[in-house]
Amino acid sequence: MLQNNMSKLTEAELSRVKDICTQYPAKRASLIPVLQDIQDSFGYLPEGAIDRLSELSDISANEIYGVATFYTQFRFSPPGEHTIRVCQGTACHVRQGVQILNEVEQQLDIKAGETTTDGKFDLERVACLGCCALAPAMVVDDKVYARMTVKKIASVLSHYATMEAE
Repeated sequence: MLQNNMSKLTEAELSRVKDICTQYPAKRASLIPVLQDIQDSFGYLPEGAIDRLSELSDISANEIYGVATFYTQFRFSPPGEHTIRVCQGTACHVRQGVQILNEVEQQLDIKAGETTTDGKFDLERVACLGCCALAPAMVVDDKVYARMTVKKIASVLSHYATMEAE
């Protein structure tokens, strides 16, 4: 099984995982920074990369998954082209932030934490975006959309849906 999953990665990708691993001491304490670097490199934690890390570190793939699944920062599927973050902090919450999130979920036909089937959008529910004076707020990629309303969502989403991949 290990060899089969690693074969899903190219030799260059397997080499990239090895290069990341060699930057850290071969200790369990290095696992999280190694996983962070692998995710930075691939955009997520591919199964083959975890298997390669297991082979190089003598930490079982099960243990690696146990650590990675504990932290919400790690993802196990490729990211969408565009990341949407909808604030659910106090200021946004009292200004209809829940309705904004619900409407985005409905229009994209996904729940927070998921990616659309076409790979165009990721949706994240966040505790605070740090722009409370602009509540309710939503961020797409790095652009902040302030004082969002349910009516504005379709327009924002259609703008990104029609963008060409960069």
